[in-house]
Amino acid sequence: MLRCPNCHSHDLGKVGTNQLYCWHCFIELTTDQQNRISSIYQIEEDGSLSSLNDLFLHDDGTISM
Repeated sequence: MLRCPNCHSHDLGKVGTNQLYCWHCFIELTTDQQNRISSIYQIEEDGSLSSLNDLFLHDDGTISM
């Protein structure tokens, strides 16, 4: 089961194909075919997405926990 890399919650909801939403810290996660997190976004007030990959993803694509 996936956990949010920001708040470590298991309370993730599916919002689309390969897209999850954390109900605790309000970020959106994109997963790959192996169910690994590939992108992390903050949802802005206007509904746009701001990438948080530079904060959580290493160069090899692994998550900083």
